[in-house]
Amino acid sequence: MTNDRKDIYSRVTDQIIADLERGIRTWMKPWSAENTAGRISRPLRHNGIPYQGMNVLLLWGEAVEKGYTAPIWVTYKQAQELGGNVRKGEKSALVVYANKLTRTETGDQGEEIEKQIPFMKAYAVFNVQQVDGLPAHYYGQPENLLPLSERLEQVESFIANTGADIRHGGNSAFYAPSKDLVQMPPFEAFKDKESYYATLLHELTHWTSHKSRLDRSFNAKRFGDHGYAREELVAELGAAFLSADLGITPARSGKIMRPISAIGSKSCRKTNAPYSARRRMHSGRRIICNLCRSERRRRHRPPPHKENPPRAGNAGRV
Repeated sequence: MTNDRKDIYSRVTDQIIADLERGIRTWMKPWSAENTAGRISRPLRHNGIPYQGMNVLLLWGEAVEKGYTAPIWVTYKQAQELGGNVRKGEKSALVVYANKLTRTETGDQGEEIEKQIPFMKAYAVFNVQQVDGLPAHYYGQPENLLPLSERLEQVESFIANTGADIRHGGNSAFYAPSKDLVQMPPFEAFKDKESYYATLLHELTHWTSHKSRLDRSFNAKRFGDHGYAREELVAELGAAFLSADLGITPARSGKIMRPISAIGSKSCRKTNAPYSARRRMHSGRRIICNLCRSERRRRHRPPPHKENPPRAGNAGRV
């Protein structure tokens, strides 16, 4: 890893750890009491595409700290291309871009070998509220939310489309890897419907860790150790991002903050645990969404025409 890349890791990790050490969940900042007007969404690029992973946390934190209500962020160059100008003295926010380069090298036997080389770079962005002269729609206020009942119907449909085995009973919410099922307390045990679904999104993020999905393991040995804390951080981030996409408030469980705060320890700083959790969380969120889309397509697939039944030799094929 190059020194530049290490520096980016450190800058991003330190920013998250500073919040964790104060008992603040960076990913919950958008749902603070003073920041609840309008819809809470993931930060958006100039073209309306949502940011992903750690950039969501970085820009959420920046927006709350500076009081920005617009979700759109642009680079200095993009602002100029759109006809705007960043106001003098405005300070930029940090975002990162990670990808891989493919390079062809010659092996010992003269054969060509393709190698993928990961790279990362940081760049500066500005909230549109720091920019004058942009087209009017960039300054539009966050759209009004659908009624909560309609949003919860969408959440219920989203969860059903994952195909996860969800059972009810007892007084604890958890994912059981050995049985590959999510256990939830009875619906009536929650203070409201939103709390139930928010908790379920957290457990569904754990559900993505199964070997048949992402095969994610942090080698947790007991409650509260570093492996446990990292998996909980993945679930917290995944649930927060899904909640923002679905228009509900994430669960606010206090019992997991102590182990997660341990990620701020010296050993976890060296391993950039929050950044690692961000990568795992993004994969978890993506697989949930992909499973939902696949199940939705399956349910809406038109039935086969009866006049053209499959041949016997092809029976059972998909």
